[in-house]
Amino acid sequence: MGNKNKTISFRVNEDAFEALQDIAAERDISLSAVFRDYVDLLVEHDGQVEVVPESELASRTSDDGEPTYPPTVEVPKSFVREHERLELEAEHLREQLEEHKSYVSELRSRLEGEEDEVLLLDDLDEDDEQYPLR
Repeated sequence: MGNKNKTISFRVNEDAFEALQDIAAERDISLSAVFRDYVDLLVEHDGQVEVVPESELASRTSDDGEPTYPPTVEVPKSFVREHERLELEAEHLREQLEEHKSYVSELRSRLEGEEDEVLLLDDLDEDDEQYPLR
């Protein structure tokens, strides 16, 4: 089953609406994008999101003097390496897919207009262009 978008609607007073429009204009995005960004952030952080004015950011620190915003997360190096490995593997698979598509296109172009002709795999091996099967 696909990931379907759902619509959320609610009412705000006119002042809040104008403030939201100003935020959207300042960020040069649509008003609905402001809400999508907020909802995505809220879901990503399991509902633990607090909206604060930029002027208050400097005053928000933990007991040891470290800023509590923006939130930071330490990621193990093994996770980063695994992510990089998977990215390389995905790139390799995309390249293989492109090779396969070009091979199929070549076969289709050979068959155009020659509907009754049988194409033998041995004949393909004799051609100059090689398409390795993996």
